Amino acid sequence: MRLVAQSLWMCLALGVAIGVTHPARAEDRNPASARSDGSIVKDPLRHARRARALGKWTEAHAAYKAAFEAIDATSVTERESAEIAGELGLSELKLRKFRDAAEHLAWSLERRKALSPAQQRAFADGLAKAVPFLATLYVSVDPPDAEVFVGGKSIGRPRRTYTLFFEPGKHMVRALAPGRGESTQTLDAQAGTERIMTFQLLRSAESSAKDNTPAVPKPLSAPPAARPQAPGQSAWRPTTLRIAGIAATTATLSAGSLLMIRATNLDGDLSERRDGLNGGATASGSRCWQAADRPGCADLVRLRDERNLSAAVGTAMLIAGGVIGAATAASFFTDFSFLGLTPAQDRIHASPVATGREIGVTIEGLW
Repeated sequence: MRLVAQSLWMCLALGVAIGVTHPARAEDRNPASARSDGSIVKDPLRHARRARALGKWTEAHAAYKAAFEAIDATSVTERESAEIAGELGLSELKLRKFRDAAEHLAWSLERRKALSPAQQRAFADGLAKAVPFLATLYVSVDPPDAEVFVGGKSIGRPRRTYTLFFEPGKHMVRALAPGRGESTQTLDAQAGTERIMTFQLLRSAESSAKDNTPAVPKPLSAPPAARPQAPGQSAWRPTTLRIAGIAATTATLSAGSLLMIRATNLDGDLSERRDGLNGGATASGSRCWQAADRPGCADLVRLRDERNLSAAVGTAMLIAGGVIGAATAASFFTDFSFLGLTPAQDRIHASPVATGREIGVTIEGLW
């Protein structure tokens, strides 16, 4: 009985010992996981800020660079990313690394909404100090998924436009897109200058042939294809007529306006001579038309006839010009599909325009 009690006491003691033993912590099993993802950025940031406060820009630059390179490997807010890039750029500016400073400051200012007003001003001032030592290149790429290379290295995720900074010298810029050709241009960078470079990559012949291959055969009931138009026939007639109509409208309205101006001038000369002939008595002006044999009346009759003729012809030409112009404008809205051409609604765009002084319609169309 004593042996049983002793055994039972030993079991209880062992159970108590096991029960009060502390479990192993996760960080003890895996020390690396004890560090939060944020410490990857926070530790270099603390070191960078201390070095910056002491004026140790080389150490601050190395710490800020380590924090910036760790942005993608951890979860940081957009404000923290923009702040890190901006502070890295300012440290590079202190070390006269102007190209790196400009790139990081511009990267930060692209996210200016996440920055405070003081940070925006500081980073913008830093960028303004770095730019005079560099050449600024604005690159436009079509298609937007083309990849851009500078010196054989990709400059990052494809975009439609880029703002790049270069140190003075010769640089090669290349754009490449899948299924399209590639294009290479040379930049002769000079400090303090700006240049625009455009890449428009055309679709390669092999890719175009694949795109134009029909995916499925045409059904037997498909309507016959439109007969191709012979060059020089109906395909150019509307365009030629529109150009001729615009030219005729311009010429007719210009000539009519000149004739109306001439008629106005002649009317003024006629009034002056008539007043001089009648001694300022306007009531007797009509007598000259009834007695053309009076001295000086012949000139008045001639001026009157020239005035009337110029006014009549000018009015007629203005009316004709308006008619031709209206017909030409109407031709842009005419559907020439019966000639095998593109329907008018696909080639015409009309939009109202209103300003403080006039109201009208802007018409854009394929000529």
